[in-house]
Amino acid sequence: MTPTHEQLARCRVLVVGDAMLDRYWFGSVERISPEAPVPIVRILREEDRLGGAANVALNVKKLGASSTLLTVVGDDEPARTLQRLLNQEGVTTMLGRDAKLCTIVKLRVIGRSQQLIRVDFERPPEREVLALMLAEFECSLPDCEAVLFSDYGKGGLTHIPKMIELARGAGKVVLVDPKGSDYSRYAGATVITPNRAELAEIIGVWSSEDELQRRVQQLRSELELDAILLTRSEEGMSLFDGDAQGGRFDVSAQAREVFDVTGAGDTVIAALAAMLGCGMSLRDAVPIANRAASIVVGKFGTASVSYEELFA
Repeated sequence: MTPTHEQLARCRVLVVGDAMLDRYWFGSVERISPEAPVPIVRILREEDRLGGAANVALNVKKLGASSTLLTVVGDDEPARTLQRLLNQEGVTTMLGRDAKLCTIVKLRVIGRSQQLIRVDFERPPEREVLALMLAEFECSLPDCEAVLFSDYGKGGLTHIPKMIELARGAGKVVLVDPKGSDYSRYAGATVITPNRAELAEIIGVWSSEDELQRRVQQLRSELELDAILLTRSEEGMSLFDGDAQGGRFDVSAQAREVFDVTGAGDTVIAALAAMLGCGMSLRDAVPIANRAASIVVGKFGTASVSYEELFA
């Protein structure tokens, strides 16, 4: 099943979470520093891209759906750059400003087409910043079909249980890209999308596929989730749900040259949200999300996938 442009255009996704700015410095490397055994990079070009929840919102938009980003940023230059980039891409924004908050920046220095170093500029928020935007969140619910929480573990979503409760109470599809060791705060969501390392932190390392299925289904039941989608890199994806046909649906990875896995999880959950927002079932949406991931890992850095690329 392939959604039409018109169906996606009618789909509206509210993205909530930790937004950040991905900054790239590209340069040439011609010698080693005499001060320390490190390369000297002569910067030739700079590029800013949307990162974190902002990249998720961009991915939703690139697929042809409408996306709104609800987040809190600092009152600083990176926040203004984020706003400008979001405006350019047509992503609707509800950006709370907190002068005490440092907008997260991930700076990557690239030399000879390789990442030499990444420098993160961030500090934990002094308080749960998105809690101050609960009213805006609740008012936005009637205007969307799906709510997507992009949790990067930066402290912006500690108030997520109340938001999930409000969204499910409004009859919305709720997706969560999880982080951390406490998944109880995601209870009641429609689907969560951990990768292998993230899931192992919760259920422990599994020794067989049967053991994996048993543990995941127990977790799904405990958290009252409709489904858990495990992203498995070169092994594809496994959807664990309550379907009578075994409660499991596996999708193999599509063979492509992997260039950069940065932001692949963002693309997966964005595609999933857009498809579910169009009324598609999880089992129909997962192969599409899998295809989107296979495309985006062939691109450099934080990237997105267009409707034309996905359904060509």
